[in-house]
Amino acid sequence: MVYLFLHSPTIHKGKINIDIAMTSKDDQHVKELIFKYDWEGIKSLKIISEMLLKEHNIEMHPQTVSCRKKDYGLLNSHKTTTTLPETFKKQLVVDQLERDPGCCQGPTLIKEGIRMRTGVDLTRKYVKDLMHDLDREGFQLRDPTSRKVKRRALVNLGIHEEWSGDGHDKLKKYGFAIYGIRDVWSGKWLGLWVIPDNRLKVVVAYLWLSLSKEYGGLPIQCTTDCGSETTLVYGLVTALRETFFPERPVDEFDENVDEFWEQGIQDGIYDPFNSSQKVLALWLWALIIQKEINRWKERFNAHKTCKDSAKVNPSGVSPNVAFALYERYGGHDCLQWFTPEMLARVSELKKEIGDENLFHFTLPAFAKQCEVCLQSLNLTEEDLSLINAWNIFEKMMPLVFEEKL
Repeated sequence: MVYLFLHSPTIHKGKINIDIAMTSKDDQHVKELIFKYDWEGIKSLKIISEMLLKEHNIEMHPQTVSCRKKDYGLLNSHKTTTTLPETFKKQLVVDQLERDPGCCQGPTLIKEGIRMRTGVDLTRKYVKDLMHDLDREGFQLRDPTSRKVKRRALVNLGIHEEWSGDGHDKLKKYGFAIYGIRDVWSGKWLGLWVIPDNRLKVVVAYLWLSLSKEYGGLPIQCTTDCGSETTLVYGLVTALRETFFPERPVDEFDENVDEFWEQGIQDGIYDPFNSSQKVLALWLWALIIQKEINRWKERFNAHKTCKDSAKVNPSGVSPNVAFALYERYGGHDCLQWFTPEMLARVSELKKEIGDENLFHFTLPAFAKQCEVCLQSLNLTEEDLSLINAWNIFEKMMPLVFEEKL
């Protein structure tokens, strides 16, 4: 590995800027980064060059990026589509459509799903044409003229000016709640979690503190739906801001698992009134749903939106790129940075609230038993999916509860 250091380390806003480095083509770290950007759908050589510099302090000219992609065998979507066998390409689309039983995803999202699940980047035209043959009804369901949604324009200064958080209750009838926090300016999801209850004050407060600690500071403003679960969040964030950043004014204002789950009941695999089956289903499906929303978050953050001239915040760019290259799109970094002493206090507050057990759906001993059972089947969490969930559930039931059966 060859590095050419260009300047000395500096400290800015509580962060250490390490030396900018130029790397050789054999650098495995750079190879992984270029593959990652390609996997996210970032094709612009100039954008990749800027992302390498901004996120990793690696200087690489766009033309060099092009050479590296050729060295690594990365093809564009047109070349990939014309090279692969028709049966293989068609199967990729069919498999991805099976993961969308509600027919909610159009050609762009199906194309992205294939790329981020398999690494194969097909052209949108190929995916769209095949979907018209396989799923014509889905296009009618997704027709944008079928309903009109009123939206207000969002205007923000830049990243970390405002974090917006809210719970998603659609899966609560099965025992799973989801809570998410998003950076409003870039549209990037900063965190999405599957938790037993998104209305518990301590759980939601713990998530906000964890995210503040992860980013090393506070946004200027936190926006929630002002439900009862957010009162502790409001109190904590307000107290932290007034203690650490008293000069800031305080503003306050309001702001396809079903299909697979029901299949288990319809096929007679799962009885929600059986306590043994219920506790195993909670353990298994909590892992799968968290995995699925992590994948959804990655896809959403990598999705390049359509250009909207009426939108003040960034458009025509993915949230990942807007978040990393905020200056390119007229934004500022508004994070109020923590000092080491402030970070220590945040850690203390987290300990006072609780620990990771707040997010567990079953007792630790039972979870450990399930993990051992999964290993005995030569499976890992990576093997779990919505498609095979009930098949794995059937295999685990007699093993986990063999002493009772």
